[in-house]
Amino acid sequence: MKIYLFLAEGFEEIEAIAPIDVFRRAELDVTTVSVSGDQLVTGAHGITVAADAVFEELSLDGDYLIFLPGGMPGTLNLEVHEGLRGLIAQQAGAGNTIAAICAAPSILGKMGILKGKEAICYPGFESYLHGAIVSTETVVQSGNVFTAKGPGVAVDFALKLVGALKSEEVASQVAAGMIYNR
Repeated sequence: MKIYLFLAEGFEEIEAIAPIDVFRRAELDVTTVSVSGDQLVTGAHGITVAADAVFEELSLDGDYLIFLPGGMPGTLNLEVHEGLRGLIAQQAGAGNTIAAICAAPSILGKMGILKGKEAICYPGFESYLHGAIVSTETVVQSGNVFTAKGPGVAVDFALKLVGALKSEEVASQVAAGMIYNR
């Protein structure tokens, strides 16, 4: 399954870069996509990365996962991008996989995607998880939606997705190769 990880100005660097690294170690096909109109996107802590693609040039087909890193103002910049909102709605409507970490689950909550699902987000954003069952866990899978609490669990979140997309064995191998205790 292809992973599209969306980057907006002010994204939380750990929540984007750590999962990209974990996914690639697991030999998953991940493409970073800028929604800023420019291939270069600067994170919340001043780290600039070159996205693989710009949203306007993206051609999506087949089975894929949408990944939304959090951060401020990155989450707000993802949320106001109409093309991305349409893509998220289409993905949710088809019952396909969506992953969001930190403040980004608030986007899904405001869109009504979390109704009846267990979810978690960065502390203080729970009121935006409209209709969700707010979890006390740091990483949550509820059906086709994966959510995580914040930057400190970015690797755990990525490994959870590797386990779901490939296998727990592959996730454990990647973790062991990084000397990461799960």
